[in-house]
Amino acid sequence: MKRDPDFYDYLPYDARPRIEWPNGARVAFWVAPNVEFYELNPPRNPSRAAWSRPAPDVQNYSYRDYGNRVGFWRMLDVMKRCGMRGSVSLNVAMCEHHPEVIAACAENGWEFYSHGTYNTRYLMGMDEAQERAVIQDSIDTIKKHTGQRLDGWLAPALTYTDRTMDLVAEMGLTYVCDLFHDDQPGPVKTAKGKLASIPYSLEMNDTIVYNVNQVSPRRYGDIIKRQFDRLYREGERSGTVMCIPLHPYLIGQPYRLAAFEEALQYITSHDKVWLATGREIAEHFNTHYYDAFAKAAHAVGEAP
Repeated sequence: MKRDPDFYDYLPYDARPRIEWPNGARVAFWVAPNVEFYELNPPRNPSRAAWSRPAPDVQNYSYRDYGNRVGFWRMLDVMKRCGMRGSVSLNVAMCEHHPEVIAACAENGWEFYSHGTYNTRYLMGMDEAQERAVIQDSIDTIKKHTGQRLDGWLAPALTYTDRTMDLVAEMGLTYVCDLFHDDQPGPVKTAKGKLASIPYSLEMNDTIVYNVNQVSPRRYGDIIKRQFDRLYREGERSGTVMCIPLHPYLIGQPYRLAAFEEALQYITSHDKVWLATGREIAEHFNTHYYDAFAKAAHAVGEAP
């Protein structure tokens, strides 16, 4: 039985090569809005039901549809006022269902990376050919509708197979967000290619905060600021990464916006913060630090 997923080696936080971000920044800060489409009655997956209620689950479908109709536009306004670009975790079917949303992101210089086709279609149970087809569709659809190269991957509904990391690296992507093990980027072990894990925090994720931990908006804003303060202090020694993953149907509710905007203004007002995209962080790490981190790390259970 495997002791760990074997996607990455071990490298303790206080014994790593020093990361230096552009312009002396301590923190590479990125915001990752999950721009998603949930099907009302998707194909059945034997491992996981798409909805908690019997089909058609109009209640949960319409709750999430609120994000594309209303919540996204509020979130966009807040981020524009704070001078923050997004890195869109995109269900690529959105390009056809709601092209207005895609156009607004592109017009504001946002990055697009893949979150699968629909958030109601899961990778688990797929064979290699099916999984390759999903990744290739993301590459082709994002290129067609935005002109951008696809660099990043976050599996739909955080579902993946044992081969996902190998496939996305082989097919030319440069980073993944599916590993939640660190506050700095790190090498991902793949058969081919150079793939980095870029921190994407479940602790900062508004789904976990609001739907699981059930905290108040004001408390969420305080959590964001406390997370940043710690990473900013530690980033003086070696550059850290902070990510806020968002869902427009949650963060875009009217009573939640003010606390989020206050926290975002707080972070962006600091001078040693790199307001980056996922692609930019991955490119900097892969170019300057990937090899040094890979060399310094060792397998779990082995002496350094």
